[in-house]
Amino acid sequence: MKKLWLLILLSTTLSAQSQNVVGYWYGSGNVNLASANNYLIELIVQQNRNNSVQGILSYYFKNIYRSVQVSGVYDPRTRQFALFNIAVPYYGSTARMEVDCPMDFIATHRIAKAGSNLIGSFVGREGYKHTCPEIFFDLRLNTDAGNQDSVLLALKNFKETNQLWSPSATDTLVAYTVQQRKIENFVVNDEFRKRAIEIQNEIEIDSDSVQVDFYDNGEVDGDSISVFFNHQLLGANLRLSTKSVHLDIKLDTAREYNELAMFANNLGSIPPNTALMIIYDGKKRHEIRLSSDLDKSGAVRIRRKKS
Repeated sequence: MKKLWLLILLSTTLSAQSQNVVGYWYGSGNVNLASANNYLIELIVQQNRNNSVQGILSYYFKNIYRSVQVSGVYDPRTRQFALFNIAVPYYGSTARMEVDCPMDFIATHRIAKAGSNLIGSFVGREGYKHTCPEIFFDLRLNTDAGNQDSVLLALKNFKETNQLWSPSATDTLVAYTVQQRKIENFVVNDEFRKRAIEIQNEIEIDSDSVQVDFYDNGEVDGDSISVFFNHQLLGANLRLSTKSVHLDIKLDTAREYNELAMFANNLGSIPPNTALMIIYDGKKRHEIRLSSDLDKSGAVRIRRKKS
């Protein structure tokens, strides 16, 4: 009876493991050619309720290192796992000539007492199957890499620093409209003076005024900012989201340039504090991504074109 219960428990455990591929996977891959170098591969996966998956795939090949966000599907019945449209360096790439192959990641999830593995290959997408040979891999689940929360945090951290998001028509609602007038906040003003200002972009415009919108560029995680224009505080403790913090700003034409700075009131739940700033001068739209932390404020310089 005791053995029967152990068998039931083991069967239940393996069945539960087969239902998902959440976690940190690592291993190597290679092309079946004697001259090919190994691809060192790391994969962090989060699985959603509808069997879709998302994750971060990192790999090192020769002197090439990349970390990319990936998405795909996992079928727990067949244990088939797939990630789509990944740019993988061609095995013959060199430091002087790096060539990418558009490939899909196709694997089978295998479970045993000794652990779980993803075994399969990168397969060239349509039009590249003959020029990009398969890269066979065996990835092992690292059971010591932390729980599901750490996987979610890794995905959010990647999104915070790498996402290139642009608002669509449904994201153009305004959360706050900030008037161009100096306001007093002694705490924010004092802290702003203590921090370094990092010029992260510079643009040239035709107009004497601009429209400015700030959005949270990464995971919406509670980032709060204050906005300074030519070192004067215009808005304090503004929460960033997919709705904009909007300003209509008249430039000081007597200056060589005007400076718009983003001060981080906090870092949200995922540092650093990142924002998408959209500047529109009536003719041209500029998308600028700013990053601020508790040591520095990200800023953009605005120059007026000389007539």
